[in-house]
Amino acid sequence: MAKYIFFTGGVASSIGKGVAAAALGAVLEARGLTTTIIKLDPYINVDPGTMNPAQHGEVFVTHDGAETDLDLGHYERFLNRRMSRRNNCTAGQIYERVIRRERSGEFLGETVQVIPHITNEIIAFVEQHDEGHDVVIVEVGGTVGDIESQPFLEAIRQMRLRRGPGATLFAHMTLVPQVASAGELKTKPTQHSVRDLREIGIQPDLLLCRAADEVPASHRRKIALFANLSEERVFGIPDVDMIYRLPLDFAARGIDAAVCAQLGIETAAPDLSAWRRFRDDAGRRAAEVVVGFVGKYPNPNQSYRSLVEALDHAGIHTGRKVVIEHIDTEETADIAARVAACDAILVPGAFGARGVAGKLEAIRAAREQGKPFLGICLGMQLAIVEYAVNQLKLAGANSVEFDAATPHPVIRLEQEQEDGGALGGTMRLGASKCRLAPRSKLHEIYGQDVIAERHRHRYEFNNEFKEGFAASDMKMSAWSDDERYCEAIELSGHPWFIATQFHPEYESNPHSSHPLFKSFIKAAAED
Repeated sequence: MAKYIFFTGGVASSIGKGVAAAALGAVLEARGLTTTIIKLDPYINVDPGTMNPAQHGEVFVTHDGAETDLDLGHYERFLNRRMSRRNNCTAGQIYERVIRRERSGEFLGETVQVIPHITNEIIAFVEQHDEGHDVVIVEVGGTVGDIESQPFLEAIRQMRLRRGPGATLFAHMTLVPQVASAGELKTKPTQHSVRDLREIGIQPDLLLCRAADEVPASHRRKIALFANLSEERVFGIPDVDMIYRLPLDFAARGIDAAVCAQLGIETAAPDLSAWRRFRDDAGRRAAEVVVGFVGKYPNPNQSYRSLVEALDHAGIHTGRKVVIEHIDTEETADIAARVAACDAILVPGAFGARGVAGKLEAIRAAREQGKPFLGICLGMQLAIVEYAVNQLKLAGANSVEFDAATPHPVIRLEQEQEDGGALGGTMRLGASKCRLAPRSKLHEIYGQDVIAERHRHRYEFNNEFKEGFAASDMKMSAWSDDERYCEAIELSGHPWFIATQFHPEYESNPHSSHPLFKSFIKAAAED
């Protein structure tokens, strides 16, 4: 049976609990252990697919088509392994399953309660990973004290009772803030967080204390006293300039050694040579390339996390430092000038009409200025719309998402979506094969005839316009395996102009940068 590490958080959200869990998993893998990570999300939504990414962050899509929390992207990139729908669970999913079972009479007249029915369902979800793994890391979303988190915290408390301290470990991450006016770190929030955790029956086995700088030994001793821990089990986790330094940092601090000691695991020292090579390659970057990130969400680091990471991976593997310049698509006056100031332009996926006019302006500017251009999902659809209007002279051409009465619907709703109905989980999701056109730029980049990439969309190119585009410089360079869907386009006579309906960013990782992004950054460096 697997051994379990339960990651909880306190004081504040967004302090890097998911990244820390992934980094620890990477170090344990470097010790030769087979590791996986689960994210338990307390929100009532069944999945994040209908949530605003500006509020919740990016929706990550797994290979098998689950819409999940962005932390699963970190898990994949650190462990260099695909996650699946089995690696993410929400309170909405848990309650939905229990209610479905109650409606079918499975509980035989029992009063259905949070304890034991909801907690048992959570435990059953977690324990399905027992086989095939030495260690399972379970990240509980949110912070201690959240009402939504209580059933999940109760479930992991019960798992400690069932399995014992030798098979389970509680790792608690808190924020140690610095009060600028006082010029000192404050440990009181961490003390309160640990107290709240202990009140519900969970004694942390080690503490990870996030701070802007190193947490002094005197502060760690004080925290250890209040947390009922030895000082050796309290670790300071200062900010780093790149998250992929964390496996090396964790090993240097002995976090993995403390985990193995608690769980009674004996292994060789971790082989972190791949992470050292990546760190060294990142440190050797000299020249910068500026990528204009054309979107309506002002914080790409959260709303488009996988894209930001994929660009950074490509920069490291091509020796360039990628600087992202956000171009606000709701301010259209100077977009052409802002495009001209960048080395390359990227238009990512999105939903809704807000900001579309600005994106179309940016695409036109990139096309006319000869700027390297990469469009993804909506970025491809808008590249088709822009070309149809300005080059094919199809007046009023548009996507039916933005104009249902357009005379030239070059982008239409997928046939499977035409009946309408629920929005959540109904898009084209997950990986599917597509065939690359011979002698196309895309075929040259991938070096393959058939690829498999992940999707998340409900609109597509309208094949009724296929012949009109075939006679132009805009070529359909990839089609779905069944030839129903156009999967990618490219522009002849342009230095580098490619757009894909799929999301290649989900397949990029630090050790093996995605070929499409590497080619894009190389083209940007040559511009």
